[in-house]
This record gives sequence, C-alpha cells and structure tokens, in this order.
Amino acid sequence: MRRFLLAMVVAVGLGGCHRNASSTAPLRLGYLPNITHAQALVGANEGTFQRHLGAVPLTLVRFNAGPEAMEALVAGSLDACYVGPSPATIAYVRSHGMVRVIAGAASGGAVLVVRSATQPSDLRGKKLASPQVGNTQDVALRHWLKAQGVEATVLPIANADTLSLFQRGQIEGAWVPEPWGARLVREAGGRVLVDERDLWPGAQFPTTVLVASEAGLRRRRSELLSVVRAHLELTRRWTDAPAAFQTAANDAFQKVTGRRLSDPVLRDAFSRLSPTAELMLPRMLEQAARAVDLGYLPRANLDGLVDPSLLEEVQAPKS
Repeated sequence: MRRFLLAMVVAVGLGGCHRNASSTAPLRLGYLPNITHAQALVGANEGTFQRHLGAVPLTLVRFNAGPEAMEALVAGSLDACYVGPSPATIAYVRSHGMVRVIAGAASGGAVLVVRSATQPSDLRGKKLASPQVGNTQDVALRHWLKAQGVEATVLPIANADTLSLFQRGQIEGAWVPEPWGARLVREAGGRVLVDERDLWPGAQFPTTVLVASEAGLRRRRSELLSVVRAHLELTRRWTDAPAAFQTAANDAFQKVTGRRLSDPVLRDAFSRLSPTAELMLPRMLEQAARAVDLGYLPRANLDGLVDPSLLEEVQAPKS
C-alpha cells in the first residue's frame, strides 16, 4: 500500500515538473492526519493555504508517517510538507541536502501508552509499536528503551492498526503522536507511562516541523512564502483561541478520517500539545544525535538543515 501511495504521489508530482513550476503548476503540500499536524488539518479543510496562494492551485497529499512523506519530497513529488523532525533530518542527510526545515509547527503531543506496565522494566521482552521505522516517535521510543536498559520488540505499525492491536491485547504499548495516545487511553483502557515532555528541559521539543524541498526553495520561493504566511496565521489562531481551534481541528480530522474525536479525547490530546513556529534547532540536533546513536544516521554536518529565511521574511516588520 505504501509503495502504491508513493507511486501515485510521484506520478501526480511529475506531471507538474515539466511545467517549470509556473503559476499553473500546483503547489504540492504533504501532511499527516494527526492532531500534531493541526495547522495542516485546519488549513487544508478551511482553504487557508489556498487563500494565501491565490491563483496558484494547491495539491494536498496525506501520509501515514514521516519517512514515506520524505521519500516523496526527495523524489520531487512534494514542494513542502508537515513532518516530524527525525524523518526530516534523516532525509536531509541521505539526500545530501535536498530537504530544509523552514518553520516549527508543534511541541509535545507524544506519549508511550501501555496496558499493564508500571515501570520500564515491565516492558522487557514485550511488543511495542511505533508509527514507522525512523519516524520521530520511533526514534524517541528506541532511545528511551536503550537509556532504560530494556530490550523490547518495536514493531512499525500504522496508528489506526496500533489502536486495534492494543484493544485486542496483541501489543503491550505504543509510542504515538496525538490523538492516538489519547485514544489508546480513552478507548482502549491504556495508561500513559511516559509523556515525552517530561524528558526535555522546559517540556519543549519539536514534534512537527514544516519542511520544503531544496528545489522548491529555488524555484517556488514566493509560493512557499505564502505557505509560511498561512502557517503563521493558523499558528496564531491556535495560540489566541485554542478551544475554537481544537474544534476546527476536530472538524478537519472527521473529514479526513471519517471519525470525530470525542470531547474527552480531544481535550486530552491537545492538553499535551502546544503550537510554535520556533525552529528549536538545538533540540532538533539532539534528536539527530539520538538517530545517529541508533544507527539510523551517519555522523554528518547539519549546518544547512534549517533555512530560517522564509520565516524571517514573513515575520519582518513592514516598513
């Protein structure tokens, strides 16, 4: 299924490549249907990105996890994408700089939910899930297990499938983004063993970032500036009116998944999550170091990983 989706995205993307990124070529934006991608959900559902792009058409593409989204970006099938920092960094290194982080999006919103474990040692020899090998939660889970000296089996499982397996008692736990953590607790009787915020100074760490392809930054900078403007508008809405934004995110989640989150799940999910456009480069570099330690990445120069120029241009005071 993943190969089919990627092939479909590549085919759609290549159709626009031969038009030299003119104003008639769609701007292709990827995201995941998670509450941690709330700006993308709301902006896609309400037309915020399209309004800022004006006459430039927009193609929205959804993915299950970050690594497959980064495959599409590197393949030239996307211009920009909401994604976790670990897949973004891995893609940057493996593609020799074809990916740039251009803005932060969300902090927090990732938890390890378990069925019966009360301490790390209870997970020894158990089956645990993460959304995909090399995604941000996968790196966090494996790093945490290694730090605890606990050997467990980590299975890459789509979030919706994780919920089903957890309900049937086929896995002991999962390190997942919201709303899946809240759903495992409220709908499957799980309990939060680790809130990842507790593992970071100030309870702040990047969960979602906005990235662009290097080619997109060269050829479609003006349109990507429009995406960043839309992103900042959505981030301000979330900050200034969180309850209304949560409802808007739930509306979008229902449209994408066919299921509306219950009020308790929605409140729990957003209680562990905060909006931010801050790039948080030192925390991203720490996440990259963990990926290196796990063997997902070679040691590499990450000086070009972040391109703050679009964010700075949009945020600059108007003369």
